[in-house]
Order: sequence, then structure tokens, then C-alpha cells
Amino acid sequence: MNSDTILIRQIHPSFVQNGRVGSNAFCPTPKDDSKLSTYDGDMIDAQSAWVHYTEDLGHESTGALGISVGECVSLELAAIADPKPFPEHVLIDFADLGSSAIRKRAKKLKKIAVERGWLFEA
Repeated sequence: MNSDTILIRQIHPSFVQNGRVGSNAFCPTPKDDSKLSTYDGDMIDAQSAWVHYTEDLGHESTGALGISVGECVSLELAAIADPKPFPEHVLIDFADLGSSAIRKRAKKLKKIAVERGWLFEA
């Protein structure tokens, strides 16, 4: 991964209301140990990531949005390779932030991703 690597985030249908993606799509929960799950775009394309997520893992996804490693770093969020669940897995680490800071950064990530546009839509 480098600063230009796009991290592919699957967007659950519940995160889309009236055609708009909510910030909660980029907000980790306590059960996620304050880490957001993504795919390494250097290792897999958005459509293949969607297929893996929906067919292999059995989750729901409306499609995939993306943010770069550099965009994460600019928000003081580390992107950490986590190949244990699958080789392309990357975590965006919010662990050192309080709940207000997590929400603010999630909102900024969502804005960046939406401006970039859908990488893949189901």
C-alpha cells in the first residue's frame, strides 16, 4: 500500500437513505474495536471486492466507495494491513479517538468517498 492506494469500503443498504450515503457507513462501532474494515484496492478491484463481500462472506452491500490511504493519513487515521480474515483486508484505525472525533472523521471520509463516486454499484 502507498498513499494513493484506494481502500474499498462496502456500503450496507441500511447506510443509504433516499439515495444518499450516511456518515455511519464510515463510522466504526465498539464491536469493531474502533476499526473500519476495507479492501486494499491495489490487490483487488471494487467489483471483485463486492463479489467477495456478498457471495463469499454472505453480507449485504449496495456497492463500494473508496478513500485513499493518503486521505486517511491526512485525517490522522492509520491504514493497517490485516490479512488474517482474507489477504486484501485493511483496517482504518480510529482506536485512539473519542466518539465525537470518530463521528467527525467518519463524516469527512464519507464526503471524500461520495465526491469520488461509486467504485462499483450493485
